[in-house]
Amino acid sequence: MVRLLRGTLLQFRHDPFLGPPEDALQVEEDGAVIVRGGCIESVGPYDALRARCASDIPEDDHRGCLIGPGFIDAHVHYPQLRAIASYGEQLLNWLERYIFPEEARFADIRYAREIARSFMDELLRNGTTTAAVYCTVHPQSVDAFFEESSHRNTRMIAGKVLMDRNAPEALRDTARTGFDQSRDLIEKWHGNGRQLYAVTPRFAPTSTPEQLDAAGKLLDLAPDLFMQTHLLETKAEEEWVRALFPRRSGYLDVYDHARLVRQRSIFGHGVHLTEHDRHHCHDAGCAIAHCARSNQFLGSGLFDLASAKQASRPLRVALGSDIGAGDSLSLLRVANESYKVAQIRGHKLHPAQAYWLATTGGAEALHLDHLIGAVQPGREADLCVLDPRATEISARRVAHATSWNDVLFALMMLGDDRHIRATYVAGERVYPSAP
Repeated sequence: MVRLLRGTLLQFRHDPFLGPPEDALQVEEDGAVIVRGGCIESVGPYDALRARCASDIPEDDHRGCLIGPGFIDAHVHYPQLRAIASYGEQLLNWLERYIFPEEARFADIRYAREIARSFMDELLRNGTTTAAVYCTVHPQSVDAFFEESSHRNTRMIAGKVLMDRNAPEALRDTARTGFDQSRDLIEKWHGNGRQLYAVTPRFAPTSTPEQLDAAGKLLDLAPDLFMQTHLLETKAEEEWVRALFPRRSGYLDVYDHARLVRQRSIFGHGVHLTEHDRHHCHDAGCAIAHCARSNQFLGSGLFDLASAKQASRPLRVALGSDIGAGDSLSLLRVANESYKVAQIRGHKLHPAQAYWLATTGGAEALHLDHLIGAVQPGREADLCVLDPRATEISARRVAHATSWNDVLFALMMLGDDRHIRATYVAGERVYPSAP
């Protein structure tokens, strides 16, 4: 299938954290993207590309809108979709009161499939085409998710949660069963179409040292497996980890001892990283998922993005919605909160930097930038079309915008799912649904 998309193209000249952010965006005001066989074939000025195309090639006209990569959500729990907006607790009590009871329902694959469908609908409605997704301890929750993702041909990362202590009995596995079930799921799903597997210990307090060691052995099964877990989300959690692992020098050292700190490791939150932690993450090439909305919701703390991206040892950082502590799957809303957290910490998050974290930088953080995250020939054609004028208030605001960075900032402050004109997966429009 060949298709031409017309609109304002957004690309990056350079990483806006390593060069001047105001010059990072490259904009083609009347541009075009030709997609063929699920990938981007050509990018450039509309008139030049249209002249090269056969007259019968279908054209999607998005003039007045911005065409960029699909958003990349680096940390999200699909089984928590129906527990979103649960009132009044901090992390550990919130898990016990709301999350664990909901996750227990995923023993029923019919329920898991129902939520997986709803979750994928919501992701695509918000312009997100790739996510790093936590399932539950039940293998069938992983099957349900990857079945749905395969049906939609999305590039997703997901895995079975490993949890053999400090959790309800219905949500616990063992070091042995967790290893065996994960190995079987890896064989079934990793590299199956566009699906990628992440070994997924929930967080250190809910895994014994034996299970964490088994997770490290799982990662040795294939060189391109992912690992995802939580790190230094709250002070109370950190104190619990120190009590459970008294022989380790800190929270990150618990994972390092189990050989879990490596490329393609994604650590959710990292709110309370030390400078030693930052250097170690930089050297290892692992990623931090910055989950500003959930950190605020649970009162976890303020992630220091400026320190994380320090030019002398920049960390790989992506944005995470962290549903269900996060209250929106829109990465525009996550970027909004990230800007405010940076302001509170005394730094400015430039709109080009926020857009980078949600797209190209997110792909780099996950070591997937050779496949996704840019409107460039050869990349997979996962695209998000943003309409800056989708609401009356945003239309009034961008009518007086002074630059494309200013338009992006308005979207970052005022945007949500209403500003997603269209979402494309492998070159096919998946939102809104084709008539």
